Amino acid sequence: MSFDLISLGWTDSRVAELPSDTVPARVARVDRGAAEVIAADGQHHVKYSAHVRRAAAENPVELPCVGDWAAIRMLPEGRYELDAVLSRTTAFVRGGVNRVSRGGLSGDGQGQVLAANVDIVFVAEPSMHATDFADLGRIERLVALAWESGGTPVVLITKSDLFDQGLEQLLDDVAAAAPGVDVHAVSSIMGEGVELVSAYLEGSRTAVVLGPSGAGKSTLVNALADGGVMETQQVRAADGRGRHTTVHRELIPLPGGGLVIDTPGIRRVGLYQMTDGVDLVFSDIDELAGQCRFGDCGHTSEPGCAVLAALESGELPERRLESWRKLQREAEWMASRTDARLAKERVNRWKTIHKEMRRAYKNRP
Repeated sequence: MSFDLISLGWTDSRVAELPSDTVPARVARVDRGAAEVIAADGQHHVKYSAHVRRAAAENPVELPCVGDWAAIRMLPEGRYELDAVLSRTTAFVRGGVNRVSRGGLSGDGQGQVLAANVDIVFVAEPSMHATDFADLGRIERLVALAWESGGTPVVLITKSDLFDQGLEQLLDDVAAAAPGVDVHAVSSIMGEGVELVSAYLEGSRTAVVLGPSGAGKSTLVNALADGGVMETQQVRAADGRGRHTTVHRELIPLPGGGLVIDTPGIRRVGLYQMTDGVDLVFSDIDELAGQCRFGDCGHTSEPGCAVLAALESGELPERRLESWRKLQREAEWMASRTDARLAKERVNRWKTIHKEMRRAYKNRP
């Protein structure tokens, strides 16, 4: 079976990146030390070359991932080898989640690329009835990472057919948590909103669907693909939680054009090398901060603080301010992992905290 590379998102601007005697292919799935790729002459299972393995060992972000464009080389024995990963136009990267640091901040300083060369990031959040509200904090986190990736975030409230009342209010709450981001209600089973979602993929665009287990990601992918390409499962009746139906990330070309990457449910997503992502999600707080009396206002107890004034008036929800503070602390932590100056400041701050704690302990009656 042959494929049109342009329909897979290939552009001639990448031709100059190809090493000699290689052809382009798009990574559809990755396994240990190997990948499934789609090339013009069909799909192939390819192993990584030695220098690709060395680069990935030094920096996991260099590991081939779903959505990557790769250069593959035909070996004398008649099989292909993945010779190089071409530059990424966008990359959805989460911080390492293997350890939890002091203060409850996750991250080991290394990132993991969940998807590459993605135009649209669909953040799928399920809500099935009026008492089961969306996790706004999770939405804020994923949207921040989406902005940081270079893709365009779109929030999808899935399983809307099971939401008995208050859907419009929920959509308003989600829109307030993600300023400037499109928010849609979708029922993949009923077909409601599927065409609207499909419209984002026109012109051979690539999307990734992210969200927790049970969010209906695979059901949405099946609806977009007009068939059962992904296995699905029901959520548990006892608590409404989903199980990990999808166990790997996979790139799926759609019959109507465009591509979508289905992903396993995400339990924890750490920030990674944030620059503008958090600021874009919390643009309302950033605007308020610009109105504070002092330019270095910490928004804790300073006089003339516009953020605290908005909190007192009810204009700014306390939940949102706490979410902003949490993501700011985490972004600072991840930055300090690679920035020597920030790392020193963090160490000095903890020394001061410990010194005050020891002093308070000694002065106890």
